[in-house]
Amino acid sequence: MPDYHEIKAADGTPWQEWLACSETQLLHFYEPDTGLFIAESPNVITRALDAGYVPLSFLIDRSQFTPVLRELTARYADAAVYLAETAEMERLAGYHLTRGVLCAMRRKPQPAEPVLPENVYRIAVLENIMNPTNLGAVFRSAAALGVDAVWLTAGCTDPLYRRAARVSMGTVFQVPWAVCTECPTAAEIVQRLRGRGFVSAAMALCEASLPVDDPRIGAAERLCIVLGTEGEGLCPETIFACDYTVRIPMAHGVDSLNVAAASAVAFWELRRRG
Repeated sequence: MPDYHEIKAADGTPWQEWLACSETQLLHFYEPDTGLFIAESPNVITRALDAGYVPLSFLIDRSQFTPVLRELTARYADAAVYLAETAEMERLAGYHLTRGVLCAMRRKPQPAEPVLPENVYRIAVLENIMNPTNLGAVFRSAAALGVDAVWLTAGCTDPLYRRAARVSMGTVFQVPWAVCTECPTAAEIVQRLRGRGFVSAAMALCEASLPVDDPRIGAAERLCIVLGTEGEGLCPETIFACDYTVRIPMAHGVDSLNVAAASAVAFWELRRRG
């Protein structure tokens, strides 16, 4: 059984330091070794644990210490469990925790060269998407709509940041992903994937773009769908590097969709058939 600690304040516990850290500081907490991330909500935490991440400690709202959480924490005897009142949880987190649980976990080493198994047919390539809410939503759509992997440029926000993981509903722990440090631009990622048999589709508003339901695009056996940062979209070099430029037809004078919404439409329309 884990150690259960009833606390009135986080002072003197590891959580005092962890929750005072920014996401970047947690990322580098044990540098040069792998750092930390904090997962929130039972669903997200369970998916992280199922993916093999190691918990260091739980911080739980005493009023929400349900049988499900009791059973979950009991599986990890080496992880300390701190129980606090709702007011203290809100003070520490800075907002109301709807599901009342946080878990600090160790990160896994990230390979510089992404692994590409043979059975990958749809990849999302994300260029400089900085908003964690948008990134988490893209991952959720990728998981739900059959995208096999997500590759990110180094300019993207970290998928394990708390808000990104929470918005993704924990799917950042289910969809294989990698930050492509060996290919600093999305254009280079596209070129590398082309060498492995992938056709590329840049989601961008250009005169020469094809509608997303053009049958030539969805018919590709292996396809990478390239999405860009909020506001600016994809870099011109990235668009030029892709085989197709693709748009989602709009109505009522709307010029475009948010990248999270656009990803869902594109992933559904360009999913692998058969």
